[in-house]
Amino acid sequence: MNKTVVDRVGRSVTYHYPPKRIVSLCPGITDTLLSLGLEEKIVGRTRFCIHPKGIVERIPAVAGTKDIKLEAIIDVKPDLIIVEKEENTKEIVEELEKHIPVYVAEVQSVDEAFQMIEDMGDLTDQKEAAVKLVSTIQQEFDSLPKALGKRIAYVIWRKPYMVVGKDTYINSLLNKMGFTNPFTEADGRYPAVTAEVFQKANLDYVFLASEPFPFKEKHLNEFTAIMPNTKPILVDGEMFWYGPRMLEAAQYFKQLFCDELGFIVD
Repeated sequence: MNKTVVDRVGRSVTYHYPPKRIVSLCPGITDTLLSLGLEEKIVGRTRFCIHPKGIVERIPAVAGTKDIKLEAIIDVKPDLIIVEKEENTKEIVEELEKHIPVYVAEVQSVDEAFQMIEDMGDLTDQKEAAVKLVSTIQQEFDSLPKALGKRIAYVIWRKPYMVVGKDTYINSLLNKMGFTNPFTEADGRYPAVTAEVFQKANLDYVFLASEPFPFKEKHLNEFTAIMPNTKPILVDGEMFWYGPRMLEAAQYFKQLFCDELGFIVD
């Protein structure tokens, strides 16, 4: 049967329900769908969809997140394509919806990550599994350590330096753990930052992410030279993905707080 829903950007989407052939163009959503037991129904993904390992590799990569192979997507005959507002472009949605129903999700906060999981359950007739996954993640997140207002920058790029700003899942997650991110006052969601701006931010910590720029040990001294009283810490960027990685992330953060931040974690 056909079903009409309103997606997270207000578009009406009519598609065959439950969908039998799904293409997901967002890594966190692909991970979520597979964790809901939909392996046999996912017929296409992006080349950046790398979780869950051992399962996702069996699904054809038919696109990137900012570029698509229209013929490859049409060839797998999807009855629903799922995208995410930040990960994918408006132009991609406009091109794809000429051929196939497209549902647009949007995740800019921890709460919206939970909502996305439940939305995926509703879209695919896996509501019970989705509610269970959300409940399990929420229990783990409720026990996350708290940084008690410590000031932090989460750096995603070099030359120029770029940091996480407002209206992002990563910033929401940092807030959930009690950090204060002064760069939410800057324009844009991923503002460019100079060494002078870093110095004036009075930071306690700098998280250097493993993606999209692959910060490594050699970059720690670079930030220590800029801010001698701020501790730079390498972090696994995948632990800041939404979806089922949030379960693994909760344990990762507890260990990070203990090992790198010196917090006593129960």
